[in-house]
Amino acid sequence: MESKCGSCKWRAKAEKRPGSLSARLWRWHTRWCPGWKAYQRELASLKK
Repeated sequence: MESKCGSCKWRAKAEKRPGSLSARLWRWHTRWCPGWKAYQRELASLKK
């Protein structure tokens, strides 16, 4: 699965304002989001 998290507007907004409600919801959603998990695998493969 290819993720779009690298260009996600919600993620970028959450990173700019980490204490906001939107950021907290975004972090909660990353616990179960298959796209986020795919993005993390993509990042890990780039580091190797």
